[in-house]
Amino acid sequence: MAVKKNESTRRLILCINAVLQKKAKKIVALNVKEISSFTDYMLICSGATDRQVQAISSAIQEYLKKEDIRPLGVEGKENAEWILLDYDDVVISVFQDEARSFYGLEDLWDAPRMEIDEKATEIKKLNKDMA
Repeated sequence: MAVKKNESTRRLILCINAVLQKKAKKIVALNVKEISSFTDYMLICSGATDRQVQAISSAIQEYLKKEDIRPLGVEGKENAEWILLDYDDVVISVFQDEARSFYGLEDLWDAPRMEIDEKATEIKKLNKDMA
């Protein structure tokens, strides 16, 4: 499923805005398109409880479903320590804090990153390193 560059960026912005609506914490987007063969962007965020992690995951799916975009896969919904949503060109990891610290996923990638202000309600565009 080849996706155009602008579509990848639009999907990432949709995902970021969804997690902002559910008050996700420590939101980081990584531009891995130059170093990854499986995705263009990674979005990593945290929720305080299993319930919040599930709510963040559901919000992402609802936002993208409105745009007729469905995930290729969703893993980890049952225990909700780490829910992974695969949208091909955007892969999202929603963690509880302890699991996020344990895996240190964002530290595995030497890639351009954008830290999202969790007090924002919406973003309209990405930093230039991310486009």
